[in-house]
Amino acid sequence: MRRSPPAAPATADRLELMQTFIRIVDAGSLSSAAAQLGTTQPTVSRRLQTLERALGLRLLQRSTHAMKLTEDGARCYERAKELLASWDMLEADLRGAGDEPEGRLRVVVPHAFGQQLLVGPLTEFLNRHARVSVEWLLYDRVADFIADGIDCAIHVGEVHDPGVVAIRVAEVPRIVAAAPSVLASVPMPTHPDELARLPWLSLRTFYRNEVSLTHVDTGEVQPVTFHPRLSTDSLYAIRSAAVNGLGVCVASAWVLHEDIQRGRLLHLLPGWQAAPLPMYLLYPHARFYPARLRAFVEWMRETIPAAVAVATGEGGKKKPAPER
Repeated sequence: MRRSPPAAPATADRLELMQTFIRIVDAGSLSSAAAQLGTTQPTVSRRLQTLERALGLRLLQRSTHAMKLTEDGARCYERAKELLASWDMLEADLRGAGDEPEGRLRVVVPHAFGQQLLVGPLTEFLNRHARVSVEWLLYDRVADFIADGIDCAIHVGEVHDPGVVAIRVAEVPRIVAAAPSVLASVPMPTHPDELARLPWLSLRTFYRNEVSLTHVDTGEVQPVTFHPRLSTDSLYAIRSAAVNGLGVCVASAWVLHEDIQRGRLLHLLPGWQAAPLPMYLLYPHARFYPARLRAFVEWMRETIPAAVAVATGEGGKKKPAPER
């Protein structure tokens, strides 16, 4: 006796399955998606399998350490986003909210990024949406969305809060640099071992007494331990201290790029790099998101990778870094 094919999920279930699939891709793993959705990893895995069976397609290639969209999965991801956005717009229309983004957004951004790197994308966004205004709040601590009434945050570094949607939009390369005066009496370093003898600065948000450098060709990892002469939580402060010859620093390539171009800093050990820092868009979970937030998130997701690439001298590369 032939078995009938499994019945297709109901429409409401299909929306949930697609929402889960999008969350898996945005979060970068089943476990992260489960935490963000407030459910378990087996539940998320089961929803993914149900969606794949309903479509008759393999959407994700998974191994112990990596997850990658298949070609069908990439097409499904884009179409699912469009479909859910259309559903959200339908809800907004029925609620009388309209489709045109309008109103005020409160956005938290790290100081250096918010003062320089991301002002361009923000300006373009506001030029496109004349009925939206933005409170651009600059501080490096983690945003308290509820207490501070924050709609969205741009965050550099890993995210450990399961109560927020975390969309990874870029990776920020980090390099080693120092002023020429720091090397006035010593040879130019050729290996990370030689850095420990130099004076150091630390960006305490991301490292304090040790950094690990990875060789870009061989993958060799070498830790460097030191006692910093200056420790700060400000990216601009560590750049200024480095330019003034106070010591060696590891910092975002974009903030050091101009000083290196002008000879105020030297890029040390260009064949070695510190691990890049992930950059995320964060916002609280909700059943409905206003058009202004959806538009802001999509615009920043599209433009931030290019802004990082241009600032680090890598041209107009737009492809975001791989999801974690």
